[in-house]
Amino acid sequence: MLRNDQLDQWDRDNFFHPSTHLAQHARGESPNRVIRTASGVFIEDRDGNRMLDAFAGLYCVNVGYGRQEIAKAIADQARELAYYHSYVGHGTEASITLSKMILDRAPSNMSKVYFGLGGSDANETNVKLVWYYNNILGRPKKKKIISRWRGYHGSGLVTGSLTGLELFHKKFDLPVEQVIHTTAPYYYRRGNLDQTEAQFVAQCVQDLEDLIEREGADTIGAFIGEPMLGTGGIVPPPEGYWAAIQAVLKKHDILLIADEVVTGFGRLGTMFGSEHYGIEPDIITIAKGLTSAYAPLSGSIVSDKVWSVLEQGTDENGPIGHGWTYSAHPIGAAAGVANLKLIDELDLVSNAADVGAYLNAAMADALADHPHVGEVRGEGMICAVEFVKDKDNRAFFDPADKVGAQLSGKLLEQDKIIARAMPQGDILGFAPPFCLSREEADQVVAGTLRAVKAVLG
Repeated sequence: MLRNDQLDQWDRDNFFHPSTHLAQHARGESPNRVIRTASGVFIEDRDGNRMLDAFAGLYCVNVGYGRQEIAKAIADQARELAYYHSYVGHGTEASITLSKMILDRAPSNMSKVYFGLGGSDANETNVKLVWYYNNILGRPKKKKIISRWRGYHGSGLVTGSLTGLELFHKKFDLPVEQVIHTTAPYYYRRGNLDQTEAQFVAQCVQDLEDLIEREGADTIGAFIGEPMLGTGGIVPPPEGYWAAIQAVLKKHDILLIADEVVTGFGRLGTMFGSEHYGIEPDIITIAKGLTSAYAPLSGSIVSDKVWSVLEQGTDENGPIGHGWTYSAHPIGAAAGVANLKLIDELDLVSNAADVGAYLNAAMADALADHPHVGEVRGEGMICAVEFVKDKDNRAFFDPADKVGAQLSGKLLEQDKIIARAMPQGDILGFAPPFCLSREEADQVVAGTLRAVKAVLG
């Protein structure tokens, strides 16, 4: 195959890659993979290497690659109307239709959708809305946002602060003072190994109560959480966690933001993670699965309760002073409409539940008894394997050994399967497209087992 070798040098000379070791990449010490095409659950690079993408890009290509229905919708929209803004009441057929489709699928207490481009800007919007909401209600001190350690909510100034991972704070002067953190609902990494799951949930609740008491409930506007921790380790919440946390928030009149960037539109085998775990949010963050990443689009879904206050605010103060040039971009909205139609027509949420359960069970059968596997966990079409140095006393590997990265590298090298080495732990993550078949799930499990044997014995 002909190869444009100049492209490699242009990349290293000109392209600032996100979440990358910049110096190593510029020096040519890390791989430069140029992706050329993709179909179903497979991607192909310019050298003809065909890889099973068991992480769906960044858990975002939910419908799978190469869906011509979405490509056609994007092209048709671009030919008819490539762009117009959504300020002062302007809309397009695509943006209006998509709003209706989202609310038809969202929890029944949701009222309106504000569109952005990515999950980070959606959560920036959410924080501004919380601040505006409390100002309109005459509560100017009620502005702090509680997030959780190991949560992921973006990498902007406020959203990077909400994210509870060291990498996103280090040397960036984050978190900002309006953001405070509480305990991650990560039972496997509990400090007291003697705790039952119920006792650990009680501790999470007490830690939250203690934080609210220290800071003052009158200073706290909202709590933000992913229904299931994503980038922080792919961690389903312990049983009873969300019911207990919501009781605390209601008692102290603290809004709940459900960050469904990963879980929204079917990842857990239900349309929303809030539905899956019995969460009743005031605001929902959406992105990734909204368009299956065929075009950039995000959203903030606001509840009836929040919307009524926003309306009151504009009656009192005039038009709301918030907007992005690309809000409700017609091409992104057209992609969203086609994507949600495809999810319904192909019954992909049911497939995510069925094949996802199969993948999780098969991964546990293959690896749970391995001496260096601490836990296999997941829900729907998302799964993680956490590796430890000593299983009996839960001793972790030295981070400098980069065991997770070794495993993902070996899996790619041996079986051409892409998994993600998750940050802050030796955790291998899987979040395939919803169109994954049982046969492809078997490939992922078999390849993972081979990689584990090669790296850890």
